Amino acid sequence: QVQLVESGGGLVQAGDSLRLSCASSEHIRSGWAKAWFRQAPGKEREFVASISWSGATEYYAESVKGRFTISRDNAKRTVDLQMNSLKPEDTAVYYCAAGLNPTASRSKHDYEYWGQGTQVTVSS
Repeated sequence: QVQLVESGGGLVQAGDSLRLSCASSEHIRSGWAKAWFRQAPGKEREFVASISWSGATEYYAESVKGRFTISRDNAKRTVDLQMNSLKPEDTAVYYCAAGLNPTASRSKHDYEYWGQGTQVTVSS
């Protein structure tokens, strides 16, 4: 069974940093693209960052560009999201996603598997 498990969320103050990590089950091969999305209360799930299976291509939402960095370790089957200079508007549940296509994408429709999410709360 395909599983994605996120960790690293928490409560921080504005300006702080957090690092999210997502571990994949063995059924998710290293050839799959990975991404992070987030969903704030009352809002739709939105794209945050994605990375191709090779790690050569990365995409970021404009709202996080320059502050967040996505990375992956195919040997460990993990994908991380380093979040710096956090803002209250970054508060959301963050979801890890994996797609069968090795090419990175910004669309949630291109990702077949999702984790349960981890809460990130940034206080002002």
